[in-house]
Amino acid sequence: MFVPLTPIRCLHRAVDLFPNKIGIVSGTRQFTYRQFGERCERLASALCKHGVQPGDRVAYLSFNTHQLLEGYYGVVLAHAIVMPLNVRLSPVELENILNHSGARMLLFENDFAPLVEQLKPVCPGIQRFVTLDEQVPAADLAADLSYEELLDQGHAERADISSFDENAIAELFYTSGSTGEPKGVMLANRTLYLHALAVGSIYREPETTVDLHTIPLFHANGWGRPQASTMLGTKQIMVRRFDPPAVLRLIQEHGATDMALVPTMANALLNCPDLAAHAVSSLRNIVLGGAASSPELIERMENAFHCDVYAGYGLTETAPLLSCAAPKPGLTYASDADRYRRRAMAGWPMWGMEVRVVDTEMNDVPRDMQTSGEIVTRGDHVMEGYFREPAMTASVMTGLWFHTGDMAVWDEESFIQIIDRKKEIIISGGENISSLEVEKTIFAHPEVFECAVVAAPDETWGEVPAAIVVRKPGSALTSEDLLAFLKMRLGKFKLPRIIIFSSEPLPKTGTGKIRKLVLREQFWQGKEKRVQG
Repeated sequence: MFVPLTPIRCLHRAVDLFPNKIGIVSGTRQFTYRQFGERCERLASALCKHGVQPGDRVAYLSFNTHQLLEGYYGVVLAHAIVMPLNVRLSPVELENILNHSGARMLLFENDFAPLVEQLKPVCPGIQRFVTLDEQVPAADLAADLSYEELLDQGHAERADISSFDENAIAELFYTSGSTGEPKGVMLANRTLYLHALAVGSIYREPETTVDLHTIPLFHANGWGRPQASTMLGTKQIMVRRFDPPAVLRLIQEHGATDMALVPTMANALLNCPDLAAHAVSSLRNIVLGGAASSPELIERMENAFHCDVYAGYGLTETAPLLSCAAPKPGLTYASDADRYRRRAMAGWPMWGMEVRVVDTEMNDVPRDMQTSGEIVTRGDHVMEGYFREPAMTASVMTGLWFHTGDMAVWDEESFIQIIDRKKEIIISGGENISSLEVEKTIFAHPEVFECAVVAAPDETWGEVPAAIVVRKPGSALTSEDLLAFLKMRLGKFKLPRIIIFSSEPLPKTGTGKIRKLVLREQFWQGKEKRVQG
């Protein structure tokens, strides 16, 4: 029997098996899965009444809310493509994405009404502007109607699963642009359903799981869990904006068991003065993704939250989870230090995915944790391509193998350790230096809050490592102190030749990933004031 694979089946399962269970909590509102399903269906029929056709792009400009989560299903129910936008992008970046995608409708929170006013005259393809807030303010010219008014025009009706084309695009995500121009990643119904099955396979005790959606749903690390959580009928708590004290309150209030964080978020929680004042013993699993973790960070998180903490790895192009460092059957840890080390790695492949580390000729490199190569993958979670960019799509494929652009080493257990992005390897005097390795070592210093290492130009060596460091409050750490710490842990050629202490947080993407290209460009333009280490 052939039944199309689509994330709508995740929704139907939740409605059928857990209709009276509280499924979604967003601010002061909460919905059972039956209510949530009905709202998704009303959204779908209302979109069709407003002229949304199969394959049309429906964009969202929103923080984490129940309305955005409803869009993940309602838009797809209408056979259209949901397209959450990074709320931290500039007006010009959003204009380019909206026009490149040909979005038909834009739904937004009133926080972004002034921004939407700027976008309206330069995005002529958008035919409807809908505010996600309860009402359209009298003076608001940005919105044509409110979200609740839109839902009132729809009706709840169960979708016929056989009407879905599992190969049709369901979601379109534009990459963060932290390593270049944003690209529209196309993910099909089939891809998303199989990804949900794979992610669901690593849930522990889903019947009692309370999933805290901490990472913005417009980013890969945010939207990788909601479909699996819906399929399993877990309680999902929407964190509208990441604020450490608020997150700690939500953990305590709802007895949250699971959450995903990027390392900068984890670091913010660890350094939150309110941490000790909140009960966080309900937590069972914390997954760190979006950027490389360090063994020190894993150890600090385990000691603070007393739960399993491990890294996950993936890209927007892999829907997103490609591998994770969750406990592997048959693998035992030699010591606590060995556990921290392994759990900070990119881990081992998810179900449905094949992962290799290869040289430039596509040959596997030795599994010796020394020889580096590029991570390539094929399987159920790989994107259908970049939207309207066939040449760009072809450039990242070798046959069925997708090139991630991440350099790594691996071992006999298929555990992968990322050493750097291809574009971020520092080549100094002919030596390859991993910026991630240097960053992890700097972060191990107890007085460092956050840091980034990039290449800076050098007349003798071509380029050298430059470290931008944010100290913890009250720290008087000097470049000499930091170098003395690093000299005990890094080879001399890996030591930063430039150390800058920043009094401001480092620039980040919408999910807290540090914008290393921005930091690097300042050095190469010669505009950054340098403090020699």
